[in-house]
Amino acid sequence: MDDLMSARLLLCALALAAQAASAQPLPDPTRPPASLTTPAGDAAAPHSIEPQLQSVLIARHAGGRHVAVIDGQTVRLGEQFRGARVAQMTQNEVVLVKGKERRVLRLFPRTPAPQRLNERD
Repeated sequence: MDDLMSARLLLCALALAAQAASAQPLPDPTRPPASLTTPAGDAAAPHSIEPQLQSVLIARHAGGRHVAVIDGQTVRLGEQFRGARVAQMTQNEVVLVKGKERRVLRLFPRTPAPQRLNERD
C-alpha cells in the first residue's frame, strides 16, 4: 500500500508541476506600451511620429535659462532638435522651426469645448 500511496503522491506532484509550468504570467497593467520603450537609436523606431513635449522649465528671472524635454532629450532655447531649431518656449509650449515649417508642441493637448446638452448646462 505504501507503493500505491507513493505513486499517487508522485502523480499529484507531477500534475501540479505541469499545471504551474503551463501557467502564463499576467501582463503588467502599469507597463508603458512597447512603442514608448523602444530605444531612440533603434532602426525600428519611426521618426515620423510627432515629437512629445514632456517638460518645460523656464527661469523666473529675466534672461534666465529655458529648458525643455522632448522625447527624453533635453534642449535649450535656440538649440537643434531633429534638425529643427527650438525657436520659442512658454510654460506649456515649445515652437520648433525647420525652414518655413513651424511646429508647436504642447504639454497638454487642446481639448474641445464641452458640448451643451440643454440650456440649463
